[in-house]
Amino acid sequence: MDSSQKITHILERLSLGARPSDRQQVNQLGIDGYIQAQLNPSDNGELASLRRTLDGFSTLDLSPVEMFDRYSPTRNPSDAQRANDREKRRTVLHEAKHFRIRQALENPNQLKEVMTDFWFNHFNVFIGNNLTHLWTVSYERTAIRPYALGRFRDMLGATAKHPAMSLYLDNWRNTDPQSSRAKGAYKGLNENYARELMELHTLGVDGGYTQADVESLTRILTGWGMTRGTPASREASGSQNNHQNDGSGFLFEPERHDSSNKTLLGQAIPGGGIEEGERALDILAQHPSTARHISYKLAQYFVADVPPDGLVNRLADRFLSTDGSIKAVLQQLFESDEFWADTHYQQKFKTPYQYILSAARALGVENPNDTSVDRLIGGLDQLGMPVYGCRTPDGYAQVASVWLNADAMLRRVNYVRLVVGMKDPKPDSGTLVETLGSQFSAQTMNVVNNSRSEMQLALLLGSPEMMYR
Repeated sequence: MDSSQKITHILERLSLGARPSDRQQVNQLGIDGYIQAQLNPSDNGELASLRRTLDGFSTLDLSPVEMFDRYSPTRNPSDAQRANDREKRRTVLHEAKHFRIRQALENPNQLKEVMTDFWFNHFNVFIGNNLTHLWTVSYERTAIRPYALGRFRDMLGATAKHPAMSLYLDNWRNTDPQSSRAKGAYKGLNENYARELMELHTLGVDGGYTQADVESLTRILTGWGMTRGTPASREASGSQNNHQNDGSGFLFEPERHDSSNKTLLGQAIPGGGIEEGERALDILAQHPSTARHISYKLAQYFVADVPPDGLVNRLADRFLSTDGSIKAVLQQLFESDEFWADTHYQQKFKTPYQYILSAARALGVENPNDTSVDRLIGGLDQLGMPVYGCRTPDGYAQVASVWLNADAMLRRVNYVRLVVGMKDPKPDSGTLVETLGSQFSAQTMNVVNNSRSEMQLALLLGSPEMMYR
């Protein structure tokens, strides 16, 4: 890559798309300086306008217990209460989705936004599942974002204990069959979370675990549940859970736990209480299969759909030697020859999320009104990638084979005209090309330059080159 391509490459891979001032910033900091700034983000760099907007949201700072108390549906509602419940749900969904899109669009700490999207997909929960919508923002804000560039084990523990994950994958039901509590909602063992914890979150599908390990981990995690609210709200909602906790929504119930001795991946775990689960998470986080699984996914996201084996192996070694430091693994990835190979330049096909945000960021959209943000959210719905809307626990795919097809391309080209309408005054085509760098082919520029001026921005943003990063 030449120097201009290197700037384009680093902005396309470490951010959700270049903004008008970003190339100048990279020129001033240098490539390595920009990488270090993104690996070590400062909250002081966040835009005051973004902070003011998010401070106006009513749900963001509420704990899971507070969210249940204030926004859960009414038990046996009247018509008026049912209407009020619908309005409460709309508020929660509106603020959750606007929180994500506004952060992704405007936060200068772009690598943190990229990694938040990456890790949310990795530890996916579906906002439309039962009461999960009450806790999705809390899940992202407390279990994902703080650890996006931190230590994998910390994030693994935070997601394991969050009520959004507990509800989504049913671990709140998981109960020792011999327990006196093994009835009703807690009718016995539930393997859903334990299986996905190994298959998706840690070891990977070929990570060397057996069905016996799934069963053992399931028993280890019995009693790891959640509390829905304060005692008064639980009584009003008909919940039988009478325990109080710290507001996090996590609850360990010893009376539902199987306290027998167990073995996981060949390691003995003495019977006890909650410490069994903590030990199991330690084993999973430190396992070589987990290191390779996470390293493969990171290399796939940042380098190529089928990443080079040598790179994956080196990243896995770094993962293990740094006790799962995500920042250390990314540092090595960004220094690798494979990351900078010209064969990988502009070869990653953008997901709808990456495409829509990169178009809006390229135009310089900032401090958008609610209508504009709703337009971006609606575009993601149309393109098959709703915000927090992946129903399956494996999250949205990050490879071209899922998103690259003729219908999807037509939808993108048609939709991008609406994105152009969000920016007023609009940049001219020359300014947009300067923002995005010299990635456009002579054929594309010939089409753009021979088109009406009012069509040029949409043609650039809908071009074949714009579909890749």
